[in-house]
This record gives sequence, C-alpha cells and structure tokens, in this order.
Amino acid sequence: MEWKGIRQHYPHQWLLVEALAAHSEAGQRILDDLAVLETYSDGLTAMAGYKALHRRDPQRELYVLHTDLEDLEIEEVRWLGIRAA
Repeated sequence: MEWKGIRQHYPHQWLLVEALAAHSEAGQRILDDLAVLETYSDGLTAMAGYKALHRRDPQRELYVLHTDLEDLEIEEVRWLGIRAA
C-alpha cells in the first residue's frame, strides 16, 4: 500500500510498517510499497514493538511512522566501522 492510502486508512496513529518495495534516490529512501504490521497509541510503545521485531528478524526493512506526516522524507545514513556478529 502507498503512504497516501495508509494515511487515509489509519489517521492520527503511530504505525510499525515494513517496506515491501523501496529504492534509494539522492540520499533518500523512497518507500514504494508498505505493509502496516501494527498500530500504536504512542511513539514509545511503537518503538518497543519495532525493537522486539527487529531483534527477531534484523533483515526486514522496518519503520515507525506517524500518519500525521504528509510526506515521508527518510534520509539514508551510512554506517562506517566494524559491526559485531
């Protein structure tokens, strides 16, 4: 589902979403197709849900978003250094 449709279906809510299709463009992550995994009443609970799911499956592209955001502007951040396995 596109962000515009999600905003209409879930007004004024915190969401945990997964990017099913996305691409990078000019340092931004463009989310083409999203799946809503869970709705939350507040951002702290949404982040706790994100952390739990990310721990179980870190390869999934997950985001915590609020539907009051009209446009998604997700800046890509490049991590440098060594990561522990």
